[in-house]
Amino acid sequence: MKNENTHTGKFTVAGTNIEEVKQLNAHSGLTYNEIKALIQKEYENKQ
Repeated sequence: MKNENTHTGKFTVAGTNIEEVKQLNAHSGLTYNEIKALIQKEYENKQ
């Protein structure tokens, strides 16, 4: 992640671009809880 303040958007006190983090998180895949739910569904379908 770039630590430059040349981008527009909201930044934390430490200089993190909040919008960039949100965008990266959106493309990161399933969350821990989503994976747990998927595994539970697969387990229930096997029984």
